[in-house]
Amino acid sequence: MSYQVLARKWRPSNFTEVVGQDHVVKSLMNALQHNRLHHAYLFTGTRGVGKTTIARILAKAINCENLKDFNPCGTCKVCTELDEGRFMDLIEVDAASRTKVEDTRDLLDNAQYAPNYARYKVYLIDEVHMLSGHSFNALLKTLEEPPPHVKFLLATTDPQKIPVTVLSRCLQFNLKRLLPNQIFDQMEYILRQEQIESEPQALHLLSRAADGSMRDGLSLLDQAIVYGSGKVSTDEVNAMLGTVAHRPVEDLLTALADGNAEVILGKIDEIANIHSDFGTVLQQILQILHRIALAQHLPQAVEHEFDRDMIMGLSQRITPEDVQLYYQVALLGQKDLELAPDSRMGFEMVMLRMLAFKPASSPSKHVDTKSISHVSPTASSQSAMPAEPVNLQAHPVEKNITPFSGSRSTNSNWADMISIMKLESLTRELANNCVLEAIDDETCRLQLDASHQQLLTPSREKRLQQALQDYRGAPIKLSITIVQAELETPAAQLAKDKENRQQAAVDAINSDANVEALKEYFDARILPGTIEPV
Repeated sequence: MSYQVLARKWRPSNFTEVVGQDHVVKSLMNALQHNRLHHAYLFTGTRGVGKTTIARILAKAINCENLKDFNPCGTCKVCTELDEGRFMDLIEVDAASRTKVEDTRDLLDNAQYAPNYARYKVYLIDEVHMLSGHSFNALLKTLEEPPPHVKFLLATTDPQKIPVTVLSRCLQFNLKRLLPNQIFDQMEYILRQEQIESEPQALHLLSRAADGSMRDGLSLLDQAIVYGSGKVSTDEVNAMLGTVAHRPVEDLLTALADGNAEVILGKIDEIANIHSDFGTVLQQILQILHRIALAQHLPQAVEHEFDRDMIMGLSQRITPEDVQLYYQVALLGQKDLELAPDSRMGFEMVMLRMLAFKPASSPSKHVDTKSISHVSPTASSQSAMPAEPVNLQAHPVEKNITPFSGSRSTNSNWADMISIMKLESLTRELANNCVLEAIDDETCRLQLDASHQQLLTPSREKRLQQALQDYRGAPIKLSITIVQAELETPAAQLAKDKENRQQAAVDAINSDANVEALKEYFDARILPGTIEPV
């Protein structure tokens, strides 16, 4: 007896067995219930999601002699012949192999004749977008005024190539890509019926590799059964798909979060001993980073994942900013693997690039906050200090500062506080144009330069107050007063420092002996505005 592949053996024979396309199934069953059948249906979607299958079920349903709850009965003459592929009133055409206008005309010439014994003559045209322009024109007239006994069922993976004149005459259904858990459930059900042993994690790997296609998933499952000698195990599936276990990838990302280059290179060496396709490893890293980002913004999205603990653990260790950075570096690094002398070298450079581009001020989950109190303000703003709320006593800003007197050290402390609070653009601009008048455990009083009072809005003041509260780790009231006097704000100090650096650069050029020699011997001159400080 010849073996029948799982994708064909378990192909749905009625609407109830269709997986993941409830929106289409419900519409078609309602149309059957109320006898409101359109003369032309167009089913679109990616490969292996059920376009042709649903079209065949609909062809069976509209001709079935004994519908059961608007589902084909599966036992009448029509259902039996259609399942066996010998139903004469179903004309199934592969448009990819019959693109000529002559083929289409020959096909439609028979549309005028009544069906042999069924209720409707059904034309099922698969991959209809492959028809030529003249073929579409020949089809158009029949689609516009079809005989009452004819139904057209069209299927395509590329509806953009179908003329709008044809689209406007069809009732269009877009089939969704299947979710991994839907493919997993179907695989699990099939293996139970087939009495084949399997491991859940192996099925999860296969359902993800299917990439939204049930047919691809079942083809991979067939391959896994053969590869595993009659059972589906995780190790065999990993070997078959050319993937590595999640553990090395988890260790790589953990070492990346810790900034440990030695561990990263050690793990790459381990992977190289068992797996040579680093492009696949990089794709796994991209998949896990994507799921980490989802977990950070939508934790319930990973509630039912088989590796939920790993994803949630990494989402706590890696900041959202670093996740986005790593994802972008890995995404762009995929094409670098082909250009590198070998794939391992390219993969190592991608991982080291992630490490090198990681911001120095990136928050760390393992920083000892007790040691921060011994760091000077200048050093703390330049080192890899956490952007988490820290008690203000950790910085040399006194609890009760005397009223503002234009103190340079006070402004320096306020500038350090602004740097650590990581404010947004306009809120930071507002803070930079203020000076710290006084601060204690309950109140922070700022003075705003009147020339920049347009920066003060309720929303920015609220954001600045929230940043101060996060910084202090306690509720604090913010009061901002507008003053007319010129204030030595952090913004003013930055402008002054920039001006001083510019002047120092100009003086250095003008006093340089080499420049003087060039002026003397070659009649050279310095162009205004071309000198910039390094």
